[in-house]
Amino acid sequence: MKRRELIAHLMRLGCRLLREGARHSWWHHPDLNTRSAVPRHAEINDHLARKICRDLGIQEP
Repeated sequence: MKRRELIAHLMRLGCRLLREGARHSWWHHPDLNTRSAVPRHAEINDHLARKICRDLGIQEP
């Protein structure tokens, strides 16, 4: 999955960018008070994308 597709999915479901780290972007779901790191790779493994969504408590892409 492309990183930009995952970011669009997160934003559609109410997640917001919390901060930029050195190698990751930290995303936050304010309603559930959860957060997860999204790496800055152009391609993100589907397994990792599903884990990020589970960490944030949103539906998987």
